[in-house]
Amino acid sequence: MIFAKVTDTLDRLAAKLESVYKASGGKKINIISHSMGGLLVKCFMGLHSDVFEKYVKNWIAIAVPFRGAPGYIASTFLNGVSFVEGWEQNFFISKWSMHQLLIECPSIYELMACPSFHWQHMPLLEIWREKEGCNGIPQTILESYRPGESIDIFKESLSGNSIDYGGENIPLPSNLEILKWAKETHKVLSEAKVPSGVKFYNIYGINLETPHSVCYGSKEAPITDIRDLRFSEPTYVCVDGDGTVPVESAKADGLNAEARVGIPGEHRGILCEPHLYRILKHWLKAGNPDPFYNPINDYVILPTTFEMESLHENGIQVTSLKEEWEIITEDQGNQDANKNSLVSSVSVSQGPSKQSSRSKAHATVIVHPQNEGKQHVELNAISVSIDAQS
Repeated sequence: MIFAKVTDTLDRLAAKLESVYKASGGKKINIISHSMGGLLVKCFMGLHSDVFEKYVKNWIAIAVPFRGAPGYIASTFLNGVSFVEGWEQNFFISKWSMHQLLIECPSIYELMACPSFHWQHMPLLEIWREKEGCNGIPQTILESYRPGESIDIFKESLSGNSIDYGGENIPLPSNLEILKWAKETHKVLSEAKVPSGVKFYNIYGINLETPHSVCYGSKEAPITDIRDLRFSEPTYVCVDGDGTVPVESAKADGLNAEARVGIPGEHRGILCEPHLYRILKHWLKAGNPDPFYNPINDYVILPTTFEMESLHENGIQVTSLKEEWEIITEDQGNQDANKNSLVSSVSVSQGPSKQSSRSKAHATVIVHPQNEGKQHVELNAISVSIDAQS
C-alpha cells in the first residue's frame, strides 16, 4: 500500500480535508469510513497525524477489518470470489477471472490475518493431505498453518497459476513484492495513534456466521498436490461477525476509542441499518436530542429495538435482540478487571384483553469490568406476544 498511487491518494485526501475545512469557515470535519476505507483513514492518520488533528473532529469507523478478514481472504486468494449467485453470474465477472485480478490486488494481501496480533481464536489454514508413511503406506493427516505460516502454502499453491493472453501463457503466481508493501502497511497501521484533539468511534457488525479458519480436503478425499487447492472448495470454521469481518478483528482497532459498538448487520448491508444512523446521530450530536441518551457516559444505553428474528406461527411472534458495546471511561485508576461482572435484569408482562395481545419481554444487561477503564457491555433481550384472538 505504501507505493506511489496510494501516496498520491493520501496527498489528495490531505488537500480535500484542507479545502473542506476552509470552505466551512474553519469548522473541523467528521469522517465516517467503511471497511477498507477505515484502514486507509488509519494509515493517513499514522502518516499525517498533524494534518489529521488540524482538520478532523470525529472519526467513525464502520465494519473495518483492523486485523484482517482471515477466512474470507484466504479462500478468495486461493479460489477467487463471486459477488453474485445463480443466473446473475452470467452477467458478472467470473469467479476465475476475479481470482486472477485479486492476485495482483494489494488489498487482498493487506487483509490477510495479521500474524503479529494476539488472536483469542487463532485463524488457521487447514489441509487434509495424503502423505507416504514410514512403512511406505499412504496416510491421511490434517496439517494446520497459522497466519504467517500459511504464506508458503499460498506461494506453493499458486506457483503454477497462469493466464493465457493473446496466445501467450503468462505466469501469475502470488506477488511477493505486494506482500512486502502489505507488511509496511501493517507497520504503519500498528503505530498509528489518535491525536489528542480527535474523537474516535468504532462500529462493527455482529450476529452473522463469519469465515475464520479455512479447511481444504477431507479425511476421505485428501489433497495430494498443494497446487490443486485452486480447484478445491473449502469448508469454514465460523465465528461471530458481519459475514466477512470477524468481531475480534473489527474490535481490535488498537486506538484510544470513545466507544465501540456491535450491532447486528451484514458487512455491506450494515450501512442501510436505521440503528446505525441513530448511533451516528448521537455521536455527531445531529438533530434533536434522543430521549434514550445517557449524558453520564455519552453513550446510547437503550438503543432502538432491532428485530433479529421474527416468527409468525399460530399468532405467536418472537423477537430477540443481542448487542454489545465497549465503553471507555476517563476514570481509569479505579478500574479493576478482577471485579465480578454486574448483572441487571428486567421483565415486563401484559395480560390479554379484547384490544391487545398477551405479551412478555425480558432483558438482561451484563457489564464486564476490564483494564484501562474499559467496560464490556452485553445486552440480551427477547419478547413474546400472542394475539388476543389465539
